[in-house]
Amino acid sequence: MGMSSTFVGVLVLVILIQAKGQPGFISIDCGAEPGVNYTEPSLDINYVSDANFINTGVRGIITSEEISTHTQRQLWKLRSFPEGKRNCYKISITRGSNYLIRTTFLYGNYDGRNMLPQFDLLLGANKWDTVTINNASIDEVYEIIHIPSLDFVQICLVNTGNGTPFITAIEFRTLKNDTYVTESVSLELYNYLRCDLGSNRGYRASDDYDRFWYTCDFEEDWTRLNASIPDDSFVDNDFKPGATIMSTAVTPANGSAPLVISWEPDDETAEFYVYMHFTELQVLTTNQTRQFNITMNGELWYDNLSPQYMSVSTIYSPPGGSGKEIKFSLERTENSTLPPFINAIEIFKVKHFHQSDTFQGDVDAITKIKSAYGVNRDWEGDPCAPAAYLWDGLNCSYHGIESPRITTLNLSSSGLHGKIAPSISNLTMLEMLDLSNNSLNGEIPDFLSQLQHLKILNLEKNNLSGLIPPALNKDSLLLRIDQNPYLCEADQCNKKKNKKHNSIATPIVASVGGVLILLVVVAAILWTTKRRKAKALKLKKDQSAISPQYTEQNDSSLQYQKQIYSYSDIITITNNFNTIVGKGGFGTVYLGYIEDTPVAVKMLSPSSVHGYQQFQAEVKLLMRVHHKNLTSLVGYCNEGTHKGLVYEYMANGNLQEHLSGNRSKRNFLSWEKRLRIAVDAASGLEYLQNGCKPPIFHRDVKSTNILLNEHLHAKLSDFGLSKVILTDGGTDVSTVIAGTPGYLDPEYYLTSRLTEKSDVYSFGVVLLEIITGEPVIVKNEEKSHISEWVRSKMAKGDIYDIVDSRLKGEFDSNSVWKAVEIATACVSPNPNRRPIISVVVSELKESLSLELAQTKDRSTDTSDSVKQVAMNLIIESLPHAR
Repeated sequence: MGMSSTFVGVLVLVILIQAKGQPGFISIDCGAEPGVNYTEPSLDINYVSDANFINTGVRGIITSEEISTHTQRQLWKLRSFPEGKRNCYKISITRGSNYLIRTTFLYGNYDGRNMLPQFDLLLGANKWDTVTINNASIDEVYEIIHIPSLDFVQICLVNTGNGTPFITAIEFRTLKNDTYVTESVSLELYNYLRCDLGSNRGYRASDDYDRFWYTCDFEEDWTRLNASIPDDSFVDNDFKPGATIMSTAVTPANGSAPLVISWEPDDETAEFYVYMHFTELQVLTTNQTRQFNITMNGELWYDNLSPQYMSVSTIYSPPGGSGKEIKFSLERTENSTLPPFINAIEIFKVKHFHQSDTFQGDVDAITKIKSAYGVNRDWEGDPCAPAAYLWDGLNCSYHGIESPRITTLNLSSSGLHGKIAPSISNLTMLEMLDLSNNSLNGEIPDFLSQLQHLKILNLEKNNLSGLIPPALNKDSLLLRIDQNPYLCEADQCNKKKNKKHNSIATPIVASVGGVLILLVVVAAILWTTKRRKAKALKLKKDQSAISPQYTEQNDSSLQYQKQIYSYSDIITITNNFNTIVGKGGFGTVYLGYIEDTPVAVKMLSPSSVHGYQQFQAEVKLLMRVHHKNLTSLVGYCNEGTHKGLVYEYMANGNLQEHLSGNRSKRNFLSWEKRLRIAVDAASGLEYLQNGCKPPIFHRDVKSTNILLNEHLHAKLSDFGLSKVILTDGGTDVSTVIAGTPGYLDPEYYLTSRLTEKSDVYSFGVVLLEIITGEPVIVKNEEKSHISEWVRSKMAKGDIYDIVDSRLKGEFDSNSVWKAVEIATACVSPNPNRRPIISVVVSELKESLSLELAQTKDRSTDTSDSVKQVAMNLIIESLPHAR
């Protein structure tokens, strides 16, 4: 939070303390010994240890040399966090109250390494700022005005790989609720610009909310004013700048010149709120008048201001201004005999915290689960947000401004003991629950069948016992319960009971029973052997009929109902292969016409290594699947060495051409069009995975395999690598690795295990291309994969730095954020943290709805409404005075 280079003067960090005891403050000495509770004499403020607010971290102390320089005790200790990605303080507060929240960081070479760290600071589910330590001996202070929506606040430190995070002090100060009022945003103190103008030293005064006041010189030629203001005669207002702060002021050296306060923001889109405090320092005679106007960037901001003697007026104007330069000018009116002046100013930068906290019921449930099982994971802060710091083993759904909901809980191989925790029943939006490979015991509870959205329940490899609840045997749920030796279904449990009751039968009966059992066993073996042979024969026939993977060139298997074209037909259709519209590893694609209908003809190249297998696979798959978001096969040619596929023609080529700018500008893809294409492509994938029995995995999802018709409707194409999954109820299969580098699921590449999440990963890469307009390997110095590039941009919290600049900001930011979060979840290195494709479709439709709502708002504006809005803006932009 260093001073901007646009300011002239020096920021004075030496604070002259004027403080009185202030009840109701929350003042935490981070790193102090547990149970410590003391009053800092120079402040008359009580500090407590942070031990009751956090369970992680290591206590530290700055060097003795630094202690001798910093005399206040709360600056001596600190807490560092060498372990864990995110570590959080949880502090109880009053929901809906207005708080000034301040965090302090003094490195003081506590670790003896003299290495200045940098790390992220989160406020609940949102990034607050990046903490940068520039000097080991200077404390960095980050301050924000915020109204919490919950009855607690979490302040989190995130290790970004640039040194160990630490913190020295945390302070909460309650403000009056009608001060610093904003429109659902928070205000961050900008560059230490809470300025006691005219003073040559800073102040900290607990009787004005314990604010830090700094010295700031915007201009060198100001004249300083000061007066003696006794506290008992001074009339302050709700903003409470004290008599000491208001006893000094500045005025222009040239009495007829304006007094100018200006700065150049690092980000010209940033918004600022400005609070100016005035009190007249002298008793004016009858022939003296002080009156001035205030303009902001040349527009009238407040007119005819005449500050009163010994009484504070605060001028402020929400919402604040933005631009390359923010310039306030205080200009004397024609009636004024005295120049303008100002006593103090506060400048805040607007912080938009778009991400809502996770639904409180889910937070309570997952917290109880963590406690019940003693989960030893990096579970700190908000479970679902920010999405970049999602708890390990969770997936969440994100719906605009609504609270995220936990949809996946994966605690496989987590060393769990005891019964299945009842708190799981409170995760009402769960779609996948994996408790496999643990030591859970007891019965499967009935409440699991009450989770209406549950699609996958994996309880394998535990010690569960008793009856499997019949309600779990439903088509909508994939239930895995293998390797639970004491678990049984209703008829099996009855047999076990009967066996126990008959255990006292006589040896004779047992002997007869043994003979009968032997006969039954022999018969069963014979019957099972015969059944297995029949089943194997049937499976072989099924595979030859529908599996798209082949090793023999059996042309007779391609006799289907679709049109079969001779090679001479293909020559006629393509006008002797006159127009090439594409090329690939399979071969060349030509434009053709059947009567007046355009078609695309893909001919197998003799040099294609696996071309024939892909040709067979694609024909057989497209013969049996039909969906509006899959390219349609018109027919095929299978004449000797001449083999080709005839498809419907997609007039607008492939998606990659549009994203790279290789297509006509008239078809430039707006954000709405991009979302519609993403929904179409995801819907095609969902049909392959969920609408086909058995399911089909595409294995080569990429932007060049997403084709666009004349209406820019998207369809998946190129099914030569697709794989039909014939496992018994499983969702993965071991197979030879196939796909395109950059889009290939890293887990699939490493293990050869193809799962439904493999296509989800590839689609996530495509979605990142749609959002950013960048290639899969970004053309920067590091040549980063697009997923890494986006994650690095997300850490800065600026959506405009992520989204394709060619969109020129014409999009709903909430819609884009949702799409970014979906995409980054899809490309998670851990498949368990990726959403299932049906969830992706649902989330993309929600993102599209947000954009359409915003587009509707823009399109319904009429000239009258524009005039009315302009009038309202003029009225609402006038500053308020107190």
